[in-house]
Amino acid sequence: MTATQDSSLAYGGTTTISGKTAELHAVRERAVRGPSDRATEAQHAKGKLTARERIGLLLDEGSFREVEQLRRHRASGFGLEAKKPYTDGVVTGWGTVYGRTVFVYAHDFRIFGGALGEAHAAKIHKIMDMAIAAGAPLVSLNDGAGARIQEGVSALAGYGGIFRRNTRASGVIPQISVMLGPCAGGAAYSPALTDFVFMVRETSQMFITGPDVVKAVTGEEITQNGLGGADVHAGTSGVAHFAYDDEEACIEEVRYLLSMLPSNNREHPPAEACADPADRRSEALLEVVPADGNRPYDMRQVIEEIVDEGEYLEIHEHWARNIICALARLDGQVVGIVANQPQFLAGVLDIEASEKAARFVQMCDAFNIPIVTLLDVPGFLPGVDQEHRGIIRHGAKLLYAYCNATVPRISLVLRKAYGGAYIVMDSQSIGADLTFAWPTNEIAVMGAEGAANVIFRRQILEAQDPEAMRAQMVKEYQTELMHPYYAAERGLVDDVIDPAETRQVLIDSLAMLRTKHADLPARKHGNPPA
Repeated sequence: MTATQDSSLAYGGTTTISGKTAELHAVRERAVRGPSDRATEAQHAKGKLTARERIGLLLDEGSFREVEQLRRHRASGFGLEAKKPYTDGVVTGWGTVYGRTVFVYAHDFRIFGGALGEAHAAKIHKIMDMAIAAGAPLVSLNDGAGARIQEGVSALAGYGGIFRRNTRASGVIPQISVMLGPCAGGAAYSPALTDFVFMVRETSQMFITGPDVVKAVTGEEITQNGLGGADVHAGTSGVAHFAYDDEEACIEEVRYLLSMLPSNNREHPPAEACADPADRRSEALLEVVPADGNRPYDMRQVIEEIVDEGEYLEIHEHWARNIICALARLDGQVVGIVANQPQFLAGVLDIEASEKAARFVQMCDAFNIPIVTLLDVPGFLPGVDQEHRGIIRHGAKLLYAYCNATVPRISLVLRKAYGGAYIVMDSQSIGADLTFAWPTNEIAVMGAEGAANVIFRRQILEAQDPEAMRAQMVKEYQTELMHPYYAAERGLVDDVIDPAETRQVLIDSLAMLRTKHADLPARKHGNPPA
């Protein structure tokens, strides 16, 4: 029995209100149940939840209000006229996450493989428009086979409408894409336009052209996960911000992320009561960071000591690991943290690190999240590959993002801060509201060894003992230009602080800056580096 025939049996059987109401409940029950128990079992056999099960995990219990549950497609041909299931393969609506309104749409892979057709797209367009109008976050739970081939160009136009709305909503409401199945071809551009992308290992993949096409064109053989799986996009391409082993953990982290974001760009992030004392000293910081600038350490330990209860959410944890981007709280207030990571590539800035941090700074600025920058950076990564791939324009993205940001900005130099990387990492000269330094800081054009070799090259070459002369010149340069108070004496650092007092200094400073107001010049939009 086809879906059309089945639904016709439910209509017109009674003329009383109670009978019509019973008829309604029967129709709704069929829509909620989905195409068949067999389809549900097949979904579960793949280790995947159904669309409604996913929505149930995302939203507060009992809060979901569905929109256009009974929508059906109007297409005909290729057998479509005989199969017109309710929802048309996508569940849309709104509910709450920790009591705050969130809009959601979820592809139902059991119906047409979650493929997008005209009616399917219209439902997504409507819920996106509602989210923008209401000023509330939008979460997409993606598990679809791309455009519905039987509907031709109408399906492609549906994607265009989604992309246009993604762009319109950018920087207005938080947009989160959760990849829980395949996402191929043009469909992959919607997640790329959103603020955050979550993926689940083994079950979710994203690529423009699949393994078969890749093999036909290039001769390369690769699996779907090898081409566009969660670990590939979280660690290699940088397309995904988060990767998890199962859907439950993934969706729980989506809820956690939403708890740290404002509903829209006109609001501040939600504050929480904090039991961690604002004036708590962090004596451990005196041991975590070695005074020797050549010794590595884990910047995450510094962050844990500073933030409330040591809790933070790292963004892009597995990509461009020489820089850390994280959301955390200081005295209950959400902050964005950008920090060099000396444990990887000595914390140097390269192309990927610059792009990662630039996008994060832009996101924080769009959603009124203050930015704290922790510096320990030896410079930009040198090399032919970096130069040929465009380190200049990619590094400029980070510079542009900081210069354009109007939220409260505080920078703290822990150890090294050399050359252009010092300027780019939110120095006072590009608009940081407050700049602090630890007594271990070294702010200079370059390291003492390199500087001495340039400045005193002739003296070193002409000396009877070049090595002794070089050591003397290095020491002289350090004494004159690299002592920890040099920048403070010239007003380029607001204060040199006790590392143990870092948490209190940051909290007090952010409290002062909470009412900061800054205007940008009137313009349609900037033209950031490509």
